Amino acid sequence: MLRYQHLFFVMCCLLGGLLAELTAEDIANPSHPAKPNVLFIAIDDQNDWIGAFGGHPLAQTPQIDRLAKRGTAFLNAHCQAPLCCPSRTSLLLGVRPTTTGVYGLSPSFRSLEHWKDRVALPQHFKANGYRTLTAGKIYHGDVGGPQQREREFDVWGPASTVGALPQKKLIGPTPMGNHPFMDWGLFPHKDEDKGDFQIASWAIDQIKSAPKNKPFFLATGFFLPHVPCYATQKWFDLYPDDDSVLPRVKEDDRNDTPRFSWYLHWNLPEPRLKWVIENNQWRNLVRSYLACTSFVDSQIGRLLDALDDAGLSENTIVVLWGDHGWHLGEKGITGKNSLWERSTRVPLVIAGPGVCPGGRCHQPAELLDLYPTLIDLCGLTRRADLEGLSLAPQLIDATTRRDRPAITSHNQGNHAIRSERWRYIRYADDSEELYDMERDPHEWENVAAKPEHASLIAAHRQWLPKPDSPLAANSAHRILTYDKSTDEAIWEGKTIHRNDPIPQ
Repeated sequence: MLRYQHLFFVMCCLLGGLLAELTAEDIANPSHPAKPNVLFIAIDDQNDWIGAFGGHPLAQTPQIDRLAKRGTAFLNAHCQAPLCCPSRTSLLLGVRPTTTGVYGLSPSFRSLEHWKDRVALPQHFKANGYRTLTAGKIYHGDVGGPQQREREFDVWGPASTVGALPQKKLIGPTPMGNHPFMDWGLFPHKDEDKGDFQIASWAIDQIKSAPKNKPFFLATGFFLPHVPCYATQKWFDLYPDDDSVLPRVKEDDRNDTPRFSWYLHWNLPEPRLKWVIENNQWRNLVRSYLACTSFVDSQIGRLLDALDDAGLSENTIVVLWGDHGWHLGEKGITGKNSLWERSTRVPLVIAGPGVCPGGRCHQPAELLDLYPTLIDLCGLTRRADLEGLSLAPQLIDATTRRDRPAITSHNQGNHAIRSERWRYIRYADDSEELYDMERDPHEWENVAAKPEHASLIAAHRQWLPKPDSPLAANSAHRILTYDKSTDEAIWEGKTIHRNDPIPQ
């Protein structure tokens, strides 16, 4: 009986998708677009501290949760790189960082001879008859001059900005460079003065004025909760001013991780946990991050309301994604640039025509999969040069198995393989980690050395990416290389020796 109920459910979802693409209005008005619109929402540095994803028990994100109920939440989704530029480059081009060689914050892929004419995701929509629009941060950095911008999107809105700023840093100087972005906290300002509010307002105007005879691909990239993460009082008030907000950490957590794991975030502006504790900033940082997460959630709600008000919700696919995660003390660090769950797991929600509501998929998924998935959902011309796999089967039935794990890479030779239950990490010097994510979700016990896991490690090791390309020309910023013959790692142009003290 259960099998027949399941079959009936799947058939209803398929039929619902077909009906959503062909309505009475389509029949009565031939000019009405048969293809669905796409609202493509990116959040910078957003980890899984989202209500629907369970990453933090106190996270308040009612709008994203509302979207997840309308569609499918991918609860085991991961980025291809724990850093903005390579992650976004991979998603937009449909190939891995290990294929492009883009691992750092630069170069832009358009500056590389082999990739300068590659058809990116929004360009493919444009070639298939869509009007393409963007605001905020979708690409990382400048794509080029006015002519190149016209090639990427038809319409460009406001760029990504912090918006309102205090007169000086709120938390004072931070170690490893005192970067101006290393700041967070509460100060008096208006939400309307924040860059993300203005980006949402622009996107709402585009939804309201969207032509009726042409589908749109509207990409909206929010800055927060990226540092500096400032919030107003009402968002701070959502979270208690006590240690209940802090993530669980293990004091000696790095004792069983390879030394090479430190090389991936050797000397960065993001402070270590030791510093934020000693300077009484840990709780402030966590509350700031959560407050900004809730603020961005409210802006996403404004976009969803705009779709409802314009009568476009039934014919718009909404894709929400984060470009990578963010540590807030776990593994002794803040920031990204690691191959652990907190850095690689991202929120990913897809809702709209052809998607069954209320889906919760535990199968491994990758941001790389969005390009082929949207091709399937929107009926675009197929491409044979994409390295991702379509998530369309999971959007019909969230329990559909995927045989391939999610793969994250950070500089050449360093990779995480995330299957449904396990996380396997291999570094460029061949050191390894293995975590049972079912029994040890905090990744506190590295079991790679246990003999009984040898076959399991071998099974995961077969997924290490090939090719594993060296750095692209003009790579810079958060770049690590390693020479096995000399056992020397080079971080940002400086050699790291095995006995060098870890920067704090």
